[in-house]
Amino acid sequence: MEAVLDWVVLVMRTIGSPGVGLATALETVFPPVPSELVLPLAGYTASQGHYGLVAAIAWATAGSLVGALVLYWLGAAWGLERICRLADRVPLVHADDVRRSVAWFGAHGRSAVFFGRLVPGVRSLVSIPAGLDRMPLPTFCLYTTLGSLLWNAALILAGYELGAQWHVVEGYVGPVSNVVYVLVAIVLVVVAARRLRHRVTGARRRSTPPQ
Repeated sequence: MEAVLDWVVLVMRTIGSPGVGLATALETVFPPVPSELVLPLAGYTASQGHYGLVAAIAWATAGSLVGALVLYWLGAAWGLERICRLADRVPLVHADDVRRSVAWFGAHGRSAVFFGRLVPGVRSLVSIPAGLDRMPLPTFCLYTTLGSLLWNAALILAGYELGAQWHVVEGYVGPVSNVVYVLVAIVLVVVAARRLRHRVTGARRRSTPPQ
């Protein structure tokens, strides 16, 4: 973790605010460290005069958009039917579950993209169903940019104000991430339990001879 943070600092100090965008884009697609560490660190680096605060926020938001677009295109290229075929091969998962999820996203896509960018643990993943649903690209870019701007500005400003204590931010945001992960795990367990119950019930009905 420290080696990655040292690399992030080196990039930011070497190429300035564009380095913030590069680190944020990489964090979005391949998160070696969470944004709740990268962004406050960017704010702290800005407070030392290596680049401007506004530039840091702007480049971070641009990097978030680039990373989100990579995941969006990944979902679009993979395709719904291929995901459904894969789901049918996974125990306790069914293609209909995927179709219902994508249908729900189609009905709430704008809100999902905007608010998803504000939720740790969901920020990056929300781009994939957007690609699967083929959300219009201008709409996706708009709501991704707005959500990312709020998130990035909040964490960069916190790091800027805290200075050398920038790492305190992760202590507050980190537990929120853990709560999200636990909730997602609970949902997956409930879905798996229901799916298993339906399959067992169906097997019993098929094995019961007619009266």
